[in-house]
Amino acid sequence: MSNASRDPELHVALIGYGKGGEVFHAPLIDAVPGLRLAAVVTGNPERARAVRERYPGAVVHPTVADLWAHADRYEIAVVTTPNDTHAPLARAALENGLDVVVDKPFALTSADARELTDLAEKLGRVLTVYQNRRWDADFLTLWGLVEEGALGRVHRFESRFERWRPQAKGTWRESGGVEAGAGLLYDLGPHLIDQAVNLFGPVSSVYAEVDTLREGVQADDDVFLALQHARGTRSHLWMSAVAAQNGPRFRVLGDAGAFTSHGMDAQEARLTAGERPDADDWGVMPESSWGVLGTEGSTRRVPSARGAYQEFYAGVRDAVGEGDPLPVDPHEVTHGLEIIEAARRSARTGSVVRLE
Repeated sequence: MSNASRDPELHVALIGYGKGGEVFHAPLIDAVPGLRLAAVVTGNPERARAVRERYPGAVVHPTVADLWAHADRYEIAVVTTPNDTHAPLARAALENGLDVVVDKPFALTSADARELTDLAEKLGRVLTVYQNRRWDADFLTLWGLVEEGALGRVHRFESRFERWRPQAKGTWRESGGVEAGAGLLYDLGPHLIDQAVNLFGPVSSVYAEVDTLREGVQADDDVFLALQHARGTRSHLWMSAVAAQNGPRFRVLGDAGAFTSHGMDAQEARLTAGERPDADDWGVMPESSWGVLGTEGSTRRVPSARGAYQEFYAGVRDAVGEGDPLPVDPHEVTHGLEIIEAARRSARTGSVVRLE
């Protein structure tokens, strides 16, 4: 008998407790009513101690095999482990009777993503992907402006995730190879691409410049993508670890006006500092961070929408418990992986790659 038959809360097993598990998943799960962080899988003794201190009600499983042996205690598995393990662990979780959340990137190939989606549909299980940046304050603000037509017809969307990290940290994301899912195109690319596709629809062609500039780094650390959307908008996306001065986070040009914003959504920094997303002022951005809307000589600051990463997990709860629509549809994210694959081909050949 599963816990669902005797407990109103859905029991979540979190697989992995690195930065992703500790910062981006556990606090959100713990803060959303109707979900219980019931278990964490980690074989690292320090991380296990950290779990027991912060979430004393959670069981620590030392291996995924131990989790599968007790799978009937849980309803949902969350996969937040190194990128090349996402698809295998998601498949195993589905086959063990669990609904599944997979951190980005959903998989390393679009073929693997389609296989996982087909398997979930065959088994009648919920499968969704953690694309938290859909709930960034600046993105929600921009979404509202586009929807209400404040920019008119948008012809160019510029979006950046840029950092200044001239010395590599030696983590697997930097020291590993592309075949293991390392590099910025797999790390930041899923966010930037997902936001562009959500705003302006499917992409018909891709041009990419993909570089590895720092010593001791195997995978890409400086990337530019030019996407042509089927409906006409062009998206220019930058991701870099070697940007000594950052460009605007968003610059969006339409035939009725433009929107520009700088800086990053504050939710990641607050989660990293140990704050909880149920704070009264969660997701509120100061006026100094608001974006600017208008035309040259006639602009105004636009109050930021409230950021809300926790809404993703509220959506997971409702999809699993009530059969509501998924917070993130895997088919949308699979298109993002097709774009990443096209970008790899474009960078190798120096040509524009067209998508079907």
